[in-house]
This record gives sequence, C-alpha cells and structure tokens, in this order.
Amino acid sequence: MADIIPAIMPETYDDLTEKVARVSSAVPIVQVDVMDGKFVQSRSWPYKKADQSFEKILKEDMGLPAWDTLDYEIDMMVADPEKEMERWIQAGAARVIIHIESLKDPKELIEKYRGTVGVGLAIGTATSLDTIFPFASEIDFVQFMGIKNIGYQGQEFDPTILPRITRLRDAYPELIISVDGGVTLDNALTIMRAGATRLVSGSEIFDSVNAIDTIEQFRRL
Repeated sequence: MADIIPAIMPETYDDLTEKVARVSSAVPIVQVDVMDGKFVQSRSWPYKKADQSFEKILKEDMGLPAWDTLDYEIDMMVADPEKEMERWIQAGAARVIIHIESLKDPKELIEKYRGTVGVGLAIGTATSLDTIFPFASEIDFVQFMGIKNIGYQGQEFDPTILPRITRLRDAYPELIISVDGGVTLDNALTIMRAGATRLVSGSEIFDSVNAIDTIEQFRRL
C-alpha cells in the first residue's frame, strides 16, 4: 500500500489551518504547495500577499498548524529554492521537495541539506528522466508531477508519466517514488502498479464531502 499524503495549496494561513484540521487525525504528514509567482504563475501563502504569519513562525512566535503532532512536506515551486529552503527548514519542514527545473546545481544543494531534512527532487512531465539519474542515490525520494501545468489543482492526470515511473523503479528498486497531481481514487491503483510508493492528492481529498473518509478509501485500494 502506498502512503497517502494530502496536498494543501493554501490561500492564507487560516486556509492552511482549516485544511490541516480536516485531515490531521488521519495522516502523519501533509504536503504544502508553496508558489512564489515566479517559477509558476500562481502564488500561494506566504507569497500571495503581505502576511506576517510566516515571519512570526520564523521567529517562533507561532507555529505551523498542529506542528506538535503533524509533519510537513514543503513542495517548493519557487524560483530561488536555494534561498527559500533555509527558511522553510527553520519554519519546521520535515521534508522539502525541490523541482529539478529550478536548480542551478542540484548536487550542491543535496549535499548541503541531506541528513538535516528529507530531500526530494520533483520532475515535470516534459523534463527528461535522465536528469534525475545522477542524483537518485543521493536523495530521499523522487516526486513525479502528474500534470503538465503545475501550480494548479484539479487537473487531469497525464498517463505518459507511467512508463517513466516504471523505468525509475526498475533502475532503483528501493527508491521512494511519489506522484503528485491528478491523483484520484480512479487512477491510484494504476499509479501504484507502475511503481509509485507515495500518492499525493489535493482536490480528490479536499473537494470531497469527508476528507478522512476519502483518505481511508485510498488506503483500502
């Protein structure tokens, strides 16, 4: 069975808090999609508008919602991950996902933070899988983006990534492989059979009537 990770694309800190409250009793970790409007067109909290909540978290005047019982995986869809990674680790991230397309020197960043925080490399649908292979044994996991236009939830899954997942699984049988984007109850089994060991889902979980029940449906597949 794959790990099920709810994905939150927060509009505000309050929005993050509300969504975390809907799933925190059912999962040990959530993924937070953060976007600065530069690497992708859309923006999310804390880059969406002037908001002092993130600065207060960095100063330890407040914390991420349910920080004492829940781990956070930060999907950094930002133009300068080298700079922002330090801030998110300071904020309490347990794992950080960097998009390989945003990196000038993946090896330097991986070596700097490996062992301090979980490090994953995300790869877009149009990026050659060969770009991942030099780093696959140095990182904690790979995250395949299941949609072409990242930074927006509710898009259809791109099935062309399935053979890419299988190719990476065959090359690295023990590697944790995550898939984010377009993951639904209808295609989850197909994605797992291709070789994925983590399923990250946003719309399918949070647009449902009962988020916890939807997570349990994923687990029963």
